[in-house]
Amino acid sequence: MIETLARYIPEHAVKPVFDLIVANQVHLKIVNERQTRHGDYRRGPSGKHEITVNASLNKYRFLITLIHEISHLVAFERFGRKIKPHGNEWKHTFQRMMIPFIRPEIFPGQLLPLLARHFKNPSASSDTDTTLSLALKQYDAQNDKNYVFEIPYGSVFRIQNGKIFKKLAVRTKRFECIEISSGKTYLFNPNAEVELINLQ
Repeated sequence: MIETLARYIPEHAVKPVFDLIVANQVHLKIVNERQTRHGDYRRGPSGKHEITVNASLNKYRFLITLIHEISHLVAFERFGRKIKPHGNEWKHTFQRMMIPFIRPEIFPGQLLPLLARHFKNPSASSDTDTTLSLALKQYDAQNDKNYVFEIPYGSVFRIQNGKIFKKLAVRTKRFECIEISSGKTYLFNPNAEVELINLQ
């Protein structure tokens, strides 16, 4: 398990994460990428604590996701199964479990202040924290995707499910885009990854 973890998370996080996995009797599965989530936790029929994390995540996002899911387990065990999945009990647990990892030996210097700010009140997904999400994406393997915020107004783009949109305007913190086939308007987070379509 230690050798496997070392392939997916920063070196100085391996031993403390391994200790958390053992202490909480986690059955960790590293799986092919799912578009809708980075990881999940469930208690299996046998009572085993099962956590899955996407193999495609960069090592910093993988670490955050794994601690996020272990925090679900710990919060449920401590406060009972009736708590909200991302309620205050989980937030406090996630903060407490994540703080020991927010160190320069584990995360790059540019991420540390963003993580410190995020973990004052962690959200259900780090993707909703646009600044942190964009900073984390710099460490992803290179791909040919663009972000909605960086493409010009009037550009046409495709999203993961194949639907095609045109970027129209900015509305507060999100971008208004129209779906070409239906004419419906949708709002996109600035850090949504899209594939730019060249119509020329």
